[in-house]
Amino acid sequence: MADVIAFSCVRPQQNIASEVAALPYDVYSLEEAREEIKEHPLSFLRIDSAEATILHSVPKNDESIYAKAKAQLDEAIEDGTFLVDEEACYYLYRITAPDGRAQTGVIGCASISDYLDDTIKKHEKTKPDKEVDRIRHVDTCSAHSGPIFLAFRSDGTIEEVMAEVTAGDPLYDFTAPDGVGHTVWRVGDAARLATIRETFDRTPALYIADGHHRAKSAVEVGLLRREAAKNGGAAVEDAPGMPASEHFLSIIFPSNQLAILDYNRVVKGLNGHTLNELLEHLKECFEVSKPQAAPVKPDQKGTFGMYVEGAWYKLKIKDAFTSNDPVNGLDASILQERVLAPLLGIEDPRTNDRIDFIGGIRGLAELERRVKSDMTIAFALYPTSIEELFAVADAGKLMPPKSTWFEPKPRSGLFIHRI
Repeated sequence: MADVIAFSCVRPQQNIASEVAALPYDVYSLEEAREEIKEHPLSFLRIDSAEATILHSVPKNDESIYAKAKAQLDEAIEDGTFLVDEEACYYLYRITAPDGRAQTGVIGCASISDYLDDTIKKHEKTKPDKEVDRIRHVDTCSAHSGPIFLAFRSDGTIEEVMAEVTAGDPLYDFTAPDGVGHTVWRVGDAARLATIRETFDRTPALYIADGHHRAKSAVEVGLLRREAAKNGGAAVEDAPGMPASEHFLSIIFPSNQLAILDYNRVVKGLNGHTLNELLEHLKECFEVSKPQAAPVKPDQKGTFGMYVEGAWYKLKIKDAFTSNDPVNGLDASILQERVLAPLLGIEDPRTNDRIDFIGGIRGLAELERRVKSDMTIAFALYPTSIEELFAVADAGKLMPPKSTWFEPKPRSGLFIHRI
C-alpha cells in the first residue's frame, strides 16, 4: 500500500507566487532560461537552472552550479521570498488549461521504499547520465522542488476531500503568461489529513505519469542519505524518527482527472523509398486513404495521420496486425514496428537523429511546418490512454519513448520539501 505523507512546506509568499513559479527546468535551453530569469528575476529557474545565472561559461555539472543553486535557495528563504509552513500539511493543486479543462492533485511526499518495491510503478527506462544533474542538485540543495507527477485509481474519497477544501479560499490563484491557471489550497485540519493519509494507505499502487528521471534521482539521494545515517550523519526529519530524505515531493492525481495528449513524430528522409513505394509498403499493414489537403487528426486508436509531400493520408491498422499485449498494442509501438523501423530505418528512436517528437499541444500545423522546413514526413498519433499506461506498468513493461504527453504541467517552486 502507498505511503504518502504530509510535510512542512517551503513556499513563496502569496503576493509573488506567480513570479516564482516556473515551468520545469528541462523545457528551457540555457539561453531561454537566461532570458526568462532576466524578465522574471524571482523565477525559480534561478535555483532550478542555476547555471543560467552564472555569467561565465562553466562545464556541465560543475560544482559551482549546485553551490550557486543552494546559495540562492538559502538566500530566498532568509530574505522572506519563501516562507515555511512549520505544520505538516497536504496541499491541493489545481491546474487549469487555457481551454478550461482542470485537474486537481494532492501535493504530498511519496516513499522511496515504495519506489524500490514497485508500489510506485514505472513505464519508462531512465538513463544514468540524465540523473546525475538532478542527483547533485537535490543532494547539494537538500531539497526537492519539482513535484513528481503520479497517478492512481481513486475510490472517490480523495475527490470528496477536494470538494470540501476547494470550496474555501485558496493560498494561491493566478494565471501564468501561457494562459494556464494555478490554484492551491492547504489541507491542515486533522480529520482531512487523516482521511488523505488513510486513503493512500489502502491504495495498492501509484504510477509515475511524468518525471521518471527526477523520481529516480530523488531515490538515489535518499539512498545516499541512508548510508550517511549509518555513519552517524545528521538528518532532517519529517516526523520523529522519519528522515525527510525517505520521501520525495509528488503531485498525485486521481486518474480520471488526467488527459494525455498525442505525441507525434517527424522523420527526415524516406530511407531511399519514393512516396509511391512507401505507400505500397504501407498498404500491407494499413488501410491507406486517398491524399487530401485537410489535416488528418486520428479519431480512434489504431489510426494515424501521415503528412508527406504536401498531402495528408489517413492510415488505419488492419485487424491482423493489432495486438492485445499492453506494449505491442500501443499505437506508438505499431508505428515503430510497422513503419519507422522497417520502412524508414529508425531502429532506435532514442538515438537516431533523423527523428524528432512533437507534443500534441503544438497542433498538427507544427507537423506541417517541420516537414516544410527540415523534415520529410510526419505522423500524427491517437493519444495513449491512462489505462494503457497503467496496463504497461502493471505488467512490469516499458513504453516506447515519447508515448505520452501530459498537459498542462505543474510548476516548480510553489512547493519545496527540505531533506
